[in-house]
Amino acid sequence: MGRVTPSADLSRALRPRLPSPLQEVRDERFARHGVRLFLKRDDLIHPDLPGNKWRKLALNLEAAAGRTVLTFGGAYSNHLRATAAAGRLLGFPTVGVVRGDELARRPLNPSLARCAADGMRLHFVDRTTYRAKASSEVLEGLLGLFGDVVVLPEGGSNALAAQGCTALGREVAGEVDVAAVACGTGGTLAGLAAGLDPGQRALGVPVVGGGFLGEEVARLQREAFGGPAGDWSLEERFTFGGYARTTPELAAFADGFEDRHGLPVERVYVAKLLFALTARAEEGAFAPGTRLAAVITGAPDAPLQESSVSR
Repeated sequence: MGRVTPSADLSRALRPRLPSPLQEVRDERFARHGVRLFLKRDDLIHPDLPGNKWRKLALNLEAAAGRTVLTFGGAYSNHLRATAAAGRLLGFPTVGVVRGDELARRPLNPSLARCAADGMRLHFVDRTTYRAKASSEVLEGLLGLFGDVVVLPEGGSNALAAQGCTALGREVAGEVDVAAVACGTGGTLAGLAAGLDPGQRALGVPVVGGGFLGEEVARLQREAFGGPAGDWSLEERFTFGGYARTTPELAAFADGFEDRHGLPVERVYVAKLLFALTARAEEGAFAPGTRLAAVITGAPDAPLQESSVSR
């Protein structure tokens, strides 16, 4: 597999902080099992395109070459916000197809308000249409509305995204034994695993149930690399009821981790990842001496001052 990196022009325009820091933290819940815990601080890559968003978008934006980018997401989609921010920073138009036509009749929530403030045109569709978003009928309808656009899938996970995420694996080559990441659509795990050295392995922690991510990661690797790449597996027990859902147990865990380490914990992805790794360490899933990295893919959202932005 060849080395795939964004161009110098794109890197100069957005000035990402790469490689992201790899920080060891002392946590007794890991240390008593002989496990060293590291935090791969991808949340520090870029203030507007943090974590895996930069890695997944960079090659896709180069391929778009300034054309309008149309993509998909829910009402609180980090991917929509990152795409809108990239459009503002690089000067290209963006369209966000949002799940839930009922949202068109409500004030914008802070996440969608941020998208609108960054110039994204929001297009709300009913949930049945959204589920069929990859069908030729729906895509043809969107092309009829918005013309010549580059379509990115929900979450930004495609072959170029997976290729972009190989850099994440290369950045921890020789530094850790296991690199773990929370998964929504599978693109980051597909690329992370492909970028690791032999002997290292990647662990994905899905934040949504359904059991579909294994097949999706395999499909992305076939499209990006021609076949399976790297050693990876999924730990699917810690969805806590589904995407963006939580429980008092998870909330208490995240609060405790923040108190221990002074790191604000993003609750949709990162909290579930850290909870899963802590539970697996307690179960003895990691051999003594294991160097374990948790990829911190984002930080909690800051309040948005422009919450009154209209459509």
